[in-house]
Amino acid sequence: MIQIKPAVGECRVYRPMSSTVSSLRAAPPGRPEEGLLVALSFAAGYVDSYTWIIHGVLANVQTANLVFLWVNATAGQWQQAFQFVPPLFAFMIGVVIASRLQRAAGARAGQLSLLVEVAMLILISVLHNRVPEVVGTLGISMVAAMQASIFTKVEGSVYSSVMITGNLRQAIDGAFALVAGDPQHGLLRKSCIYMGVCTMFGTGAAAGAFVTERVPTLTLIVPIAALLLVLLICARWRSVENSVGLIRRRR
Repeated sequence: MIQIKPAVGECRVYRPMSSTVSSLRAAPPGRPEEGLLVALSFAAGYVDSYTWIIHGVLANVQTANLVFLWVNATAGQWQQAFQFVPPLFAFMIGVVIASRLQRAAGARAGQLSLLVEVAMLILISVLHNRVPEVVGTLGISMVAAMQASIFTKVEGSVYSSVMITGNLRQAIDGAFALVAGDPQHGLLRKSCIYMGVCTMFGTGAAAGAFVTERVPTLTLIVPIAALLLVLLICARWRSVENSVGLIRRRR
């Protein structure tokens, strides 16, 4: 069984099984679970490049923002230090909103958070030349926090779609355990998945830098498309699960 889900259980995928009901729970063709991982990680790396190039801060990696904040504050460069405060504050707000959304929406929290993220990116893209730089950073950091808070597991293990530190550690741990002779089933696959997430985050960052430097006014169209793909995958999975529930009720 493979399972990629938000903390509240949204977007589940199951391997094909023998029964009729189980076949309805099978993953749609084209290995969509990998598509979800690719799209989320790609979009996160992409917007990090965008906010760094355009605004000089990072949307997802608040560790770096905190370090830059204190480095500049210690040097007495208060104006430079202050620019790292809004994304930190917005990230905290996003975590609170995600927590509230999980309590209120339950299993639909994942899809709702993606809708909010897409809407915010569209708004920022449209108003990019009319609002202060800090507004764009606030919106992106907030939705990044929502994504980080809701999409938290891959195949039962904790992962992050918006940063690679933990993912890289688990990829290396898995590879080392495999070399050391650990007989744990699926260890190679798990390590490869984590490394793939890291790779796609880096690919998204590279693409974000490339597009932002050349067509900054259209940059956010790419992550918007990636997140709409994730929404489509989630909607398809929910349709499959609803079909399963209907068959079970008829029995």
